[in-house]
Amino acid sequence: MARQTQHIDTATAEIPDALRTDARFQPRMVIGLIALIGIALSLFQLYSAGIRPLGLFYQRSIHLAFIMVLAFLIFPVFGPLRRRGPFGWIIDTGFVIAGAASGAYIVLNLDAIIARAGFWSPMDITMGIITTIAVLEASRRAIGFGMTVIGTVAILYALAGPRGALPWLGEWMPGILSHRGNSVDRLVGQLYLGQEGIFGLPLGVAATYIFIFVLFGAFLEVTGAGRFFIDLAYAATGRKAGGPAKAAVLASAGMGSISGSAIANVVTTGAFTIPLMKRLGYRPAQAGGIEAAASTGGQITPPLMGAGAFLISEFTRTPYIDIVLVSIFPAVLYLGTVYLFVHLVAMKAGMKGMPAAELPAVRAVMAAGWQFIVPLVVLVWLLVMNVSPMRVGFWAIVSVIAVSVLRKVVELVLIDPRHGRALTAERIAEALRSGVTLFFQALALGARNAVSVSVACAVAGIIVGVVGLTGLGLKFSSMMIALSGGNIVLALVLVLLASLVLGLGLPVTAAYIVLIVLVGPALANEFGIPLLIAHLVVFWYSQDSNVTPPVALAGFAGAAIAGAKPMETSIQAWKFAKGLYLIPAFMVFNPEIIMGGPLPYVIWTGAVAVLALVCFAAALEGWLFTRMDLVSRVAVVPGTIGIFYPALPVEIAGAALLAGIVGLNWWRSRTKSAVA
Repeated sequence: MARQTQHIDTATAEIPDALRTDARFQPRMVIGLIALIGIALSLFQLYSAGIRPLGLFYQRSIHLAFIMVLAFLIFPVFGPLRRRGPFGWIIDTGFVIAGAASGAYIVLNLDAIIARAGFWSPMDITMGIITTIAVLEASRRAIGFGMTVIGTVAILYALAGPRGALPWLGEWMPGILSHRGNSVDRLVGQLYLGQEGIFGLPLGVAATYIFIFVLFGAFLEVTGAGRFFIDLAYAATGRKAGGPAKAAVLASAGMGSISGSAIANVVTTGAFTIPLMKRLGYRPAQAGGIEAAASTGGQITPPLMGAGAFLISEFTRTPYIDIVLVSIFPAVLYLGTVYLFVHLVAMKAGMKGMPAAELPAVRAVMAAGWQFIVPLVVLVWLLVMNVSPMRVGFWAIVSVIAVSVLRKVVELVLIDPRHGRALTAERIAEALRSGVTLFFQALALGARNAVSVSVACAVAGIIVGVVGLTGLGLKFSSMMIALSGGNIVLALVLVLLASLVLGLGLPVTAAYIVLIVLVGPALANEFGIPLLIAHLVVFWYSQDSNVTPPVALAGFAGAAIAGAKPMETSIQAWKFAKGLYLIPAFMVFNPEIIMGGPLPYVIWTGAVAVLALVCFAAALEGWLFTRMDLVSRVAVVPGTIGIFYPALPVEIAGAALLAGIVGLNWWRSRTKSAVA
């Protein structure tokens, strides 16, 4: 028990390695400056979240300026484990000035920029180029070369074309990807001075509720609430393999169905669940990916389904309650798939439940930290009351501070005197100093933890701007439907690919609307898919924008909390969210689970769907009851195809094959256990 408690205490205080400021390679003055700038950024975010909301460009430009200054100070030009030296300081000072100027120029000249919209001055273009270069360099330092290369390729693509700044590059483009090209002025106007570039939706998400909930997590960490929830989770689920991670799936689904936002759900529940998963043994990227995939399930879970249920009802003229009812079983299938992935990862890694003697007692944990239940109650209540996520985060932070102060007052006034520790002026002064120190530590920690995700979102804005400027998303969508040639399977694959491209530049609701307008009539009229199912398929595929690299906002949010690389976390989220692909296809080939039919056939259809998803997840992880051999994993593919095939004899054959694979794997696990 003592060893376990010590382990949890140490883990709670851990800071992700990627976000540490190594005192060996940073002068003390720089470390202090990083802390001061982080505190200033967090105070600005609190002010704009709970006291006086700011306009779109003011909020995002000030946020990005702070973030880039922090990025260039925290991550030296030659790497975090090398001293800058004179040459490094010259480079980094230039980038710090560029980062600060990028936001200051927008704030100081916003009215004039709006007045001359489309007729940019030379200074506008110069500042746009400087900001774009600074964002790409900040991405290289804080995230790695991956996002930087993608952003650079997007810029080159936008400039390629007969009327572009790089006409020679357009000659190398395939005809299907060619476009007229753009001048530097037009591209900079889109990326720096428009609402669909660097300061677009991705950065807007990061500058509002992602940051405020990352800051909320920092306050939980420094006040001890993180330790309380870790202890409580160990006490409640510690005996089960992957217990806290399994609880995270269900909690994220429930919160997501209420909040209507996968990203807000990640930063809300992820502040608690991701540290639990990391403590249990999941890699940081896995923990963030599981949370992002589970939170995405909230978007397809009744009753709210984000805004999807209302839109589908309006488009299809189907009563809202019917949309809710037919969406229950598919949502259960998706969440069950994520839950199964969590279990398989735990079993494959050999995670074991802990003996009861080594677990903290629930009663003792509740007695020590019951006050931290209050922020959760406040958070859930405000979400149910439809308060904006940004303001919810503000009041959640206020509630953490309030209950921490209340707990300390109770200890000083009521509890300590009973144990012979009298209330003195010196103890009061010490408590005040400690409280103020923790407050500023939380502000600085929250800002540092948000650097990588905000930089990633800024680069994502570059990709979004290029997609919108070149028409790449719409071109891909219409082209892929035309290429299907009347084959329904190929049509679904092409719709899925179109959703991936649209997901680079559009949020879920917008991607769904654009895609359903483009492909909905074709799916319903040319391929005979029922209209309601066609809309559900497109809506499900549109969820990919939350978990699909390189622009995966839910994955980025999970990475910020987990202290993992955004791209690696997004790839994990993409894997765990594979139900987004299979379940819509199952709706198409087995419409009875949506449209209804004879009860025995509906039950059979639901049962084989569960079997197919179990085997598919097991084949991806290479584990079910024990490690799966390559032949079994490959055999899952024809079995799954058979279950999806719209003919009962083929379905039965596919189900028999998958059942045989499951039975064989179970028998092998029993044999290994007996030998052991």
